[in-house]
Amino acid sequence: MNKLLLHPAAKPAVFVLCLLPFAWLAWGAFTDALGANPAEYLIRSTGDWTLRFICIVLAVTPLRVMTKTNALARFRRMLGLFAYFYVVVHLLSYSLFDMGFDIPEIAKDIAKRPFILVGFTAFVLLTPLAATSFNRAIKALGAKRWQTLHKLVYVIAGLGLLHFFWMRAGKNNFAEVFVYAAIIAALLGWRVWNFARNKRAPRPVPAGRVQLSK
Repeated sequence: MNKLLLHPAAKPAVFVLCLLPFAWLAWGAFTDALGANPAEYLIRSTGDWTLRFICIVLAVTPLRVMTKTNALARFRRMLGLFAYFYVVVHLLSYSLFDMGFDIPEIAKDIAKRPFILVGFTAFVLLTPLAATSFNRAIKALGAKRWQTLHKLVYVIAGLGLLHFFWMRAGKNNFAEVFVYAAIIAALLGWRVWNFARNKRAPRPVPAGRVQLSK
């Protein structure tokens, strides 16, 4: 599997796969195939894909560790940028179709409706992660600070889930919310478990030292 993922064509193939949902939505809008309310369909669908890509990004490390497929790590940055791409399209769709790009009204709506405020906060937090997803930013920040900054993805996942929950609360439809909640909980739970396991693991004895048994 590592050999396949390291193939030069692997990244372009993943890039195309990540663009397929957008292409399908664009084609649906062009052919008027998005149902009776295409604007709402676009807003909801791009929001769904944002949350899906956040879940995919969070799944990279557990899958890499459990399957020993280290080559998966080379796709994480691209997947994170696609999460940002879809949240930008989600925000633009809301701004255009719901609010007519009326900036003062958009600001009022964000302040007035908690679920939009939470979603907008997630977008704001995701922006610096996208802006620092290149090698120069890692060098400028330093690896440790860069890693600390990118741990915001855990907060963003929680905010995205809360945004989705409040949005579905209006229709009392929580089936999909519970699915995403279970996935995110499992992915974050694995990290807690893995951290605790590594903390308990005995440290290797430095060369030249003799470890005395108690």
